Amino acid sequence: MDIAQRNNVTVTGNPQGRTVVLAHGFGCDQNMWRLTSPALTEDYRVVLFDYVGSGRSDGSAFSEDRYGSLEGYAQDVVEVCEALDLREAVFVGHSVSAMIGVLAAAMAPGRIGAHVMLAPSPRYIDDDGYRGGFSADDIDELLASLEANYLGWSAALAPVIMGNADRPELGEELKNSFCATDPDMARVFARTTFLSDSRNDLKSVTVPTLVLECTQDVIAPREVGAFVHEAIPGSTLVTLDATGHCPHLSAPEATNEAIRSFLADLR
Repeated sequence: MDIAQRNNVTVTGNPQGRTVVLAHGFGCDQNMWRLTSPALTEDYRVVLFDYVGSGRSDGSAFSEDRYGSLEGYAQDVVEVCEALDLREAVFVGHSVSAMIGVLAAAMAPGRIGAHVMLAPSPRYIDDDGYRGGFSADDIDELLASLEANYLGWSAALAPVIMGNADRPELGEELKNSFCATDPDMARVFARTTFLSDSRNDLKSVTVPTLVLECTQDVIAPREVGAFVHEAIPGSTLVTLDATGHCPHLSAPEATNEAIRSFLADLR
């Protein structure tokens, strides 16, 4: 199978620069990086892609067996890295993609040499001594609502996830992105995302890591950012002057500055 076509892979930027892979979160696609990619292309080679089931990926490659776990999405990342023969790439993962990047790095040592985790969450459900932001009942209700009426769920939840109520166009964009995703594939990705627990996988991270959180984020509250930072020795935690779960759209200048500063310090 042509991996570039399957995952709608796009390569731009400086072919002599270090490779930066930008990975979108649930219900999104690579277009969500349109305000970040131009800030990187002068100095870095930028790789964009869509997970199978998202964006302009090849939906015929979708399998519930494969994509019913985060490992299936991580395999997408590994296969994209292998197809492009990437070495020591910087993986910028938004939301659940941060954890997908951790799994991919463990699957294919040497392919990923650094992580930027943008609004990451290794577990969304509260646990003893851990605040993920949701109770188990919250997640059950969220998934039941999504499965009963995906378009209605998208319209109701997108503005909440995005935050920035004073800028309704941002919530509208996220809603449109959700609605453009095949509902059956979205249901699988949602269950995979919101029921995941990747806390133990953070122990495998030994490469330079930047954790970016927002001042207010209903999906990944600041306790989560602190947990991820503490779980990854030597990681850097930066709190962006931004609200909501998608700072690369709501506060691109602050997000891009933090990413570029981290990249500049890498050796």
